[in-house]
Amino acid sequence: MPFFTSLASTSLESYRGPLLIAVVSQGAMPSTLAAFDQQLGGALTRIYGSGDFGGKKDETALVYPAGAPSRILLVGVGKDPGTAALRRGAAVGAKRARLLGAPTAALVCPPECRGAVSVTDTHQSLAEGAAQGTWHFSEMKRPPDDVKPVFESLEILTGGDDPAAAARGHGIGAAIGAGHRYARGLQVLPPNVLTPAVLADRARALAAAAGFGCTVLDRAGAEKEGLGGLLAVGQGSANDVRFIVLEYQGGAGAPVVLIGKGITFDTGGISIKPAQSMEDMKYDMSGAAAVLGTFEALRHLRPKLNVIGIVPSAENMPSANAYRPADVVTSHFGKTIEIINTDAEGRLLLADALSYARRYQPACVLNIATLTGAIGIALGSVAAGVMGNDDVLIEEVLRAGRRAHERAWPLPLWDEYRDLIKSDIADVKNSGGRAAGSITAGWFLKEFVEGYPWAHLDIAATAYTDRDDAALVKGPTGTGVRLFAEFVLARAGA
Repeated sequence: MPFFTSLASTSLESYRGPLLIAVVSQGAMPSTLAAFDQQLGGALTRIYGSGDFGGKKDETALVYPAGAPSRILLVGVGKDPGTAALRRGAAVGAKRARLLGAPTAALVCPPECRGAVSVTDTHQSLAEGAAQGTWHFSEMKRPPDDVKPVFESLEILTGGDDPAAAARGHGIGAAIGAGHRYARGLQVLPPNVLTPAVLADRARALAAAAGFGCTVLDRAGAEKEGLGGLLAVGQGSANDVRFIVLEYQGGAGAPVVLIGKGITFDTGGISIKPAQSMEDMKYDMSGAAAVLGTFEALRHLRPKLNVIGIVPSAENMPSANAYRPADVVTSHFGKTIEIINTDAEGRLLLADALSYARRYQPACVLNIATLTGAIGIALGSVAAGVMGNDDVLIEEVLRAGRRAHERAWPLPLWDEYRDLIKSDIADVKNSGGRAAGSITAGWFLKEFVEGYPWAHLDIAATAYTDRDDAALVKGPTGTGVRLFAEFVLARAGA
C-alpha cells in the first residue's frame, strides 16, 4: 500500500491519534510544547528532566502519557539543524512509527527547533523524510504470525505556520518522496523479476499514468538505430536489451536530458566477478531507477521545463554468445571501442545514450550510473563523484546535491588521463586499468559527448547500503532522485 503524507492544522492539544512524533533540536524542551505538556501532566518535562533525552542526533524517547495521544515519540536532530537534519529526523520518526505498528501518526516540528530553515523548506524536508523512513520491502516474504497494522499515513501538523508556504513545501517534498520510493521499489527487485523488458514495461506504465511520451526500442529497434555498445553488452543474455526514452513536456526551449544506466544484473560477463557479494549487482540499474524515480516526481511537480529521460538497459551475462575481451565494437556515435574488460560494460550503454541525446539539442545532459568500484575507494559511501565538460554545469549539480543532501565531489578530467584509454587498434578502449579508474571511465564517456554541456555522476558507492540505520533499512537508497529533482526545479525557476 502506498504511503502518503498530508498537512493538518490540528493543534497539538486537540490531536487524539495513536502516535505523535515530535522532531526537536538539542537542548531544553521547546517552549511551544509547554501548553501541550501541561495537558499531559508534565510528561515531557519529566523525560527532559530525567536526562534520558536531550535532542541529540538520532536520539529517541517514547513517552506514554496519561491521556491522548496514546504515545509520543521524541526524535532529536542535534544542534542548529538544517534541512538535512530535519529530513533525517522525520525519517527516523517515521521508520520507528512503522516498526511500532501505528496505523497512522502525526508529526510536528516546533518553530524553535528549525534553526534558520524556512517554513517551505521545513515542510518539504519533513515530507521527504517521512516517505524515506517508512519505505521497506516485504512483498516476497510470508506474513509473520504477529502481523502489525500497516502504517498508512502521516499528518504533518502546521501549527502557526503560513498555510501557503507550508503547502508549497509539502507539495514538493511529497512529490520527491514519491519518486524516491518509486526508485527504491525498482532497485530492490531481484533480477529474475526485473529484466530489461520488465523495466521497459514499468516505464511505459509510468508514462501512461502521467501522460508522458514513451519510446521503447527492442533488439531489432536497437540494431536499426545502431546502438552497438548496448547490443554488445546484451548479446550474452537470454533477456534482450531495451532502450527506453521518456519525454516530459512542461515548457518551451531545449530540454534537460537525464540518462541512467540500466544493467538489471551484472555478472561481469566473460571477465566474471568474484562470487562474494555478486548478489548486490542487481543494484547495477540504480541509475535507471534514479531517472524513472525523477519522472515519478515530475508527474506530481509539473515544472515548466522540458525533460527527457533515457535508460539503456541490458543484462551482462557470460555465454557462448557473450562479447569478449579483444572484441571491437562500433558505437552509436561511430567511434570504435576495443573491449579490454567486459565488466566495464555500463560505459558502453551510456556512450550510446550520450550519442543518442544529440538529436534533442539539449540544454544540458546529466548521466548517472553505478559505474566504478573505484569511486568508493576515493570517496567512500558519503558522496558521489561528478565529472563533466562544463564547470558552470558541474557547480549547478553540486548545488543541487547540497540542497538534496545527496552530495557529490568533483574529479578532474585532465588531458593526461585520456592517454590511459588510448587503444592500439580502435578509437578508444573501454578500460584504462586500476589507476584513476573513476576518472578514466569519465573520460571514456566524454569521448561520446558532442555539442552540449554534460555532467556524469558515479553513484556506485551510494546507491545501496549493506546496513540498517535509524533512518534507512538495508538495501536501496534511491540516490539521485532528490538531486535530479532539485536540479530540474532550480532550472525551471520553481
